[in-house]
Amino acid sequence: MTGKKKLTVLLAVELTVALAVMLAGVARAETVAEGDQVMVRQSDIARPSRGMTMHAVETKFGAPQDRHPAVGQPPISRWDYHGFAVFFENDLVIDAVVTPAS
Repeated sequence: MTGKKKLTVLLAVELTVALAVMLAGVARAETVAEGDQVMVRQSDIARPSRGMTMHAVETKFGAPQDRHPAVGQPPISRWDYHGFAVFFENDLVIDAVVTPAS
């Protein structure tokens, strides 16, 4: 095998391993604050994924309980649902976080 082929194969293997590690690391977790302690624990609460549009979120999860207007530049807005909040930049989800039980 030539040096160029070895490099290509090695790069392909490294990219495959990196992708596998990233996908294996996709887990649902929530941050929990108790007093002055912060913990992360597994969560099975379904929530929107990064990159979804507002329309897709509303179609999949229904109307939010509360819509907070956009602030700042770029405009960041928040929709509150029972059990989680969704943060948007313009029209796209940038994060969805589990909220404390009411």
